[in-house]
Amino acid sequence: MVEEKLERALQKYYGFSSFRPGQKEIILDVLDGKDVLGILPTGSGKSLCYQLPARILKGSVLVISPLISLMTDQEKQLIAKGFKRVISINSFLSFEKKKTAFQQLGSYDLIYASPEMLQSPEFVAKLKQIQLALFVVDEAHCISQWGHEFRPDYLKLGDIVGELGRPPILALSATATPEVQEDIIYQLKSDRMKKHIHPMDRENIALKVDKFPSPADKLTYLSKILEKYKVPTMIYFSSRNWTEKAAITLSNAVPDLKIAYYHGGMEQTDRILVQQQFMNDELDVICCTSAFGMGIDKNNIRLVVHFHLPTQIESFIQEIGRAGRDGKSSVSLVMLAPNDDLLPKKLIQLELPVEMEVERVFHRLQAIQQKEGKLFEKDEENAQFMDISETQWRFLRYHLEKQAVIGQGRIAPEFEDWNQVKLELGKIVNWRTSYKESKLSELLKWAESESICRREGLFSAFQDSVKPPTYGCCDHCGFTLGTWQPEEQTRRNETIDWKEDFKMLMLQGDRNEVH
Repeated sequence: MVEEKLERALQKYYGFSSFRPGQKEIILDVLDGKDVLGILPTGSGKSLCYQLPARILKGSVLVISPLISLMTDQEKQLIAKGFKRVISINSFLSFEKKKTAFQQLGSYDLIYASPEMLQSPEFVAKLKQIQLALFVVDEAHCISQWGHEFRPDYLKLGDIVGELGRPPILALSATATPEVQEDIIYQLKSDRMKKHIHPMDRENIALKVDKFPSPADKLTYLSKILEKYKVPTMIYFSSRNWTEKAAITLSNAVPDLKIAYYHGGMEQTDRILVQQQFMNDELDVICCTSAFGMGIDKNNIRLVVHFHLPTQIESFIQEIGRAGRDGKSSVSLVMLAPNDDLLPKKLIQLELPVEMEVERVFHRLQAIQQKEGKLFEKDEENAQFMDISETQWRFLRYHLEKQAVIGQGRIAPEFEDWNQVKLELGKIVNWRTSYKESKLSELLKWAESESICRREGLFSAFQDSVKPPTYGCCDHCGFTLGTWQPEEQTRRNETIDWKEDFKMLMLQGDRNEVH
């Protein structure tokens, strides 16, 4: 009976006659009030697992989302489809709109927010006043992937769930090794979480790795590929500077293609412009950092290129999974050159403070303690004062809060055991550095392998077997780009002067090297 009602709701709200693999089982457990961990491959409709319950359950569904652009995009899509009682609570809301939203919070069926927004006492207080039917962590691998360094507020979600009266939890991701699954469960403090783990490989994506003498040779080869295959393409880089440089070089080499760049140093409005143009088939190619792509529901991306490798296999699988969401023939191309490991290693080093930096931070914290004891309000200001990166400061702040050195933006006046805390921090830094370097080595070993099937090698840590490929497997199993025949893209009529917008984008944005 419950299943019949669920299928009727699916037909009524989405026009689908049946669920995709994994969706129904997850939703049934959610409606039954269970904590659920759902691992479904990219493009398999994970968002339906909380959007449909939001239409059925009594009360509001809170969705923790990693990116403002992602949550606002999903909000717009839902409203356009007739789901009006949805809101994204983020820093871009005006004071008046936020005030109104807080006053009417209980009237929304679906509420999107970032983990950082849950550090607002005012927002948490408002959430406590409404009926929360479900606490969702979308892209839940971010807890493990980003929480320990980049965004430690992810590690506080378990405490927040307790503050909110312990509503049922739904954690969703496309990639999570058994180790990451356990970390998600541990951090969310759920000892009763039911797992729904489905194979993560996508049978329509062929895998290929090519080696080049230099980065310049990569760009030359890329221009030839883009000239031959005029299909929606994403090219991933590990630095902002490279996204811009490559976009200019490739635009000059293949002038009839519409190419733009995207990275976290750009203004939010510019990022939204590029994202919307790509989604609307008004751009052919995006040169981007990892800041782009998460949750992007574009089903006709045919080629995902990694000009630089990310720092771990989970990120790589997430990124290649943005290709071929419609099930049609698509390709993941990895480009290797000598010393390609240096940039990801540098990124790891910039995330974690070294001993000398910790020593300097502690001296400055002790100096602040002896005065008023109050820190700056913003992480950016504290990082600048400590002369470390903002990511390093967030990492230190989280662990100093756990050790009760810092609380409510102040340094504990009675705290004296600095050496012990320093020792504990040193152990954590060494462990995380070693862990992250091992994850990078794992991916490099896979990319440089000359024998084992790439599909089997890539997914062996996640599942026991892989699906038979639909169109081609990998370069070790006979796949070549020369024989690839992707579906040609029908271009939309230009509704905007994209060239002028692109020229403006080229004049803007941060030229920093990292992320």
